[in-house]
Amino acid sequence: MRVSTAMIFGNGLASMQRQSAQLLHTQQQAASGRRMLTPADDPVASARALEVGQAKNTNALYQINQKTAAEALAQQESLLASVGELMHDVRTLAVQGGGGSLNEADRRSIASELRQRFEQLVGFANAADGNGLYLFSGFMGGTKPFSGSVAAGVSYAGDDGQRLQQVSASRQLAVSDSGNEIFMRIRNGNGSFVTSAAATNAGSGVIDGGAVTDPAKWNAPGNGKDFSLRFAVDNSSVPPQTTYDIVDASNNSLLTGLPSVGGPYPRVFTPGQAIVLKSQGGEPAFDFGAQLVITGQPANGDRFDIDASTSQSMFETLGRLIGALESSTGTPAGRTLLANRIGAALTDIDQAQDNLLRVRATVGARLNEIDSLANAGEALDLNYAQTLSRLQDVDYAEAITRLTQQQFYLEAAQKTYASVSGLSLFNYV
Repeated sequence: MRVSTAMIFGNGLASMQRQSAQLLHTQQQAASGRRMLTPADDPVASARALEVGQAKNTNALYQINQKTAAEALAQQESLLASVGELMHDVRTLAVQGGGGSLNEADRRSIASELRQRFEQLVGFANAADGNGLYLFSGFMGGTKPFSGSVAAGVSYAGDDGQRLQQVSASRQLAVSDSGNEIFMRIRNGNGSFVTSAAATNAGSGVIDGGAVTDPAKWNAPGNGKDFSLRFAVDNSSVPPQTTYDIVDASNNSLLTGLPSVGGPYPRVFTPGQAIVLKSQGGEPAFDFGAQLVITGQPANGDRFDIDASTSQSMFETLGRLIGALESSTGTPAGRTLLANRIGAALTDIDQAQDNLLRVRATVGARLNEIDSLANAGEALDLNYAQTLSRLQDVDYAEAITRLTQQQFYLEAAQKTYASVSGLSLFNYV
């Protein structure tokens, strides 16, 4: 093969350019810390790094959503805690209002304070987040959920929806709760039935909230859940004897199986002793799995009612308590009626507090879930970072060694080129 001077110069220049390009590539790797400067450096690793990078960015978005959800739930939990403290104060005032040493002016003063608590409760229920959306209006974040007054009652304008936040690839978490569930749909009485005293009662009998001793029997299909206790007093006996009957909605006596007529009734009443909705002795067989207690002494013709529990809002409970305190009288019958109404209010307040605790428990469970997801997200983020480092990051020891070697090659090429380019026949002519 004929070797020309042009070939010597061309090959020498190409060799130095190739060595310079390799040296520059290695220098850029060391300067940037990245092994792959272009996808051509490692097509398979580049494609894998793109997938991992996208997954890492998606995980970062979920972590932002988790923080947003946690902030929303923390705000809701704080408000619910404030509502719980308010209802605790209301219960304390209710107990105070039922004290026998208070006069009518004292009770009206307590009722006035309860009106302020009522307005405060409405304010809590209409709380908004930092974006101006109402917390307890369901999906209708821009709609003010609650409006009304003590006299007119409070209505709910939201819906039953729960706003959701995507906190992981497979999990949407509720970050709000419907105002219906928190403030409106609360079972009154003991949650199964509610007891009440007739406004016309003349005795000193005060009924408690009652209790279900056997839920299966109380919820049996044959239970109408609508009864009344009727009392009669026989003043001819010494001492006077008080008897009672248990009557269903059709005016039939459960104790005789016949229509209920005037006293004396089949059972003898003893103050403070449990009245069971269950047959005793020779009575017709029935058992509704419930009982209640009446203290004091009912008068002849007094009546107490037992009805199935229904939904009653916190606002209605508070409104009834205010009405009872404002309408109380100093007569013995008025004081007894007040005691019965305050007893009913205390039972309803306990139901409201239990409902609040239930909702707060679900909020706490969601916050715990967010903590778990956040920990998992941080671990996943670290795993993605390690994978990307393995795929993309340069090995500095190897790169510097290669850089030194390539620099040596370039210097050798430059020196040999200088030597070869100096060869010419004219030097020997």
